[in-house]
Amino acid sequence: MDKALFEDLTTSLREAVSIAKGREFPSRSFKLTGPDVKAVREQTGLSQQEFAALLRVSVKTLQNWEQSRRTPTGPAAALLRIFDRSPDAAIRALQA
Repeated sequence: MDKALFEDLTTSLREAVSIAKGREFPSRSFKLTGPDVKAVREQTGLSQQEFAALLRVSVKTLQNWEQSRRTPTGPAAALLRIFDRSPDAAIRALQA
């Protein structure tokens, strides 16, 4: 391995340890926010049980999303975005 590359990697690892221990702050960070699942559901006028059935998830999963204990990912997050933007169309499409 090239000596310069090795030094860069070593420096990066030392920085990572310092950040993990709280002695330094990262040079940048990202905060991703998901949809407000409860607001999306309430916009549809559906109960938790009805909304969970449409999304094909358990009521417990939906409750975890609504209470921010878990965050929907992948297809569930995409479907929630569709519900947020066009709830009537989403309900029609899923009930057909």
